[in-house]
Amino acid sequence: MFEVSEKALEKMRQAQQGQEGPLSIRVFKTEGGWKGPHLVMAFDEEKENDEVFTMKGITFLIEKELYERSKPIYIDYTESALGPGYTLKSELMKGSIFECDNIRNHC
Repeated sequence: MFEVSEKALEKMRQAQQGQEGPLSIRVFKTEGGWKGPHLVMAFDEEKENDEVFTMKGITFLIEKELYERSKPIYIDYTESALGPGYTLKSELMKGSIFECDNIRNHC
C-alpha cells in the first residue's frame, strides 16, 4: 500500500510549480547516520525498475525491490513546533517517523 494525505498532495503540487526538470517524486532510502535507514523524497525521472503510483496528478516513483521491503508507505504533511514538513512512515523505519521540510532539497 502507498498512501499520501490530501495535505501532502496539495503541498507537493505547490512545490512542483516553477520546478524545472522532472516533476515525478522519487521515494528512496538513505542510510541517515544516527537515524538509521529511512525514506526521503526528491524530484526525479522514471527508471525501468520503478513501481509507479499516480495520485491526483502527482506521480511517485520507488524502486520495486525497495517498495516490497518498505510497504506500507504513508506520506503526510504536518505543521508542528519544529516547523512544517513531510512525514514518511514505512515498515523500513520500524515505527519511527522521519520529517523533512523541502522536497526540492532532498527531503
